[in-house]
Amino acid sequence: MPKVVIAMSGGVDSSVAAALLKQQGYEVIGMMLRLWSEPGKEDSNRCCTPDSMAMARRVAAKLDIPFYVVDAKEVFRETVVQYFLDGYAAGVTPNPCLLCNRQIRWTFLLEHALALGADFMATGHYVRKETTEQGEHQLLRAVDPSKDQSYVLHVLNQEKLARALFPVGEYPKSEIRQMAEALGLPVYKRPDSQDLCFLAGEDYRNFIQRNAAEMLAPGAILTRAGEILGQHNGLANYTIGQRKGLGLSSPVPLYVLGKDAATNTLIVGKADEMGTTELIADHVNWMSGEALRETFCAEVKIRYTAREAPAQVSPLEGGRQARVRFDAPQHDVTPGQAAVFYIGDMLIGGGIIV
Repeated sequence: MPKVVIAMSGGVDSSVAAALLKQQGYEVIGMMLRLWSEPGKEDSNRCCTPDSMAMARRVAAKLDIPFYVVDAKEVFRETVVQYFLDGYAAGVTPNPCLLCNRQIRWTFLLEHALALGADFMATGHYVRKETTEQGEHQLLRAVDPSKDQSYVLHVLNQEKLARALFPVGEYPKSEIRQMAEALGLPVYKRPDSQDLCFLAGEDYRNFIQRNAAEMLAPGAILTRAGEILGQHNGLANYTIGQRKGLGLSSPVPLYVLGKDAATNTLIVGKADEMGTTELIADHVNWMSGEALRETFCAEVKIRYTAREAPAQVSPLEGGRQARVRFDAPQHDVTPGQAAVFYIGDMLIGGGIIV
């Protein structure tokens, strides 16, 4: 009987994933990460509150599977939280969930699963995996497009995919909740968590103010032509495309067009100055394990909540980078976020926008 570790969170998706795996005949072990929280905010961390941990234990007991908690506080703080702070200090808008999936869930936790003798590790991500006759593992978008999470899993390689199982990706979310209720799992009404777990439901600006206030140095707000319009209160407080909260009086609406960390300046402009048809992505991960060589047509997603846009993708630097040329201008191309490439439902790869 193959053995699988299911990464549990105390939520409905990973709980039903555990139940489905058991129904499919696997020997199932529940495992939950204890992640770093700001001192005093342990009850608010979206991923591992005491309440979530107690709920995961209840589900494991209901399913009659072993349950372990793995302490990942230090490695999470040193990698994911530091990456988040370093990104804003560099003037970009980082997506720490990408690094968490690569370094914490699919490296740190996977190593613990393998140490227990597991053949596979499963998560409650909404994504599908298929394996070709040649043995190549492919990631496909979830059956439920409104819940698809393939964007954050573009960081996985063939070695990790060989160990990965995603039981809920074949079902719509509504059906997963119905399954949880039918199975008598106490999580079936729990709401989904959307925000970064370590922000504890707060605005990220408050977290930066408490943990890295030195990066909130004021500086000039400029037009692209170099005209000084005012002063910002720290580049980390602004995002590309932001309109409100700029503190400027102008006869026409102004938007954040860019940030220059080297000169600590915020670049703003009118609506017709927004948008770009091209971006460069760095540190590209190709899901097949081999970089594509020729330009190809794809749908490209430039952030987790964005719609895919048609584009041409051209590998550069031996595949380490890629140039993306969109068919139409995109307004919210943001350095630090990922550009992820799809052909149909299949995830081809992705990299960090620079």
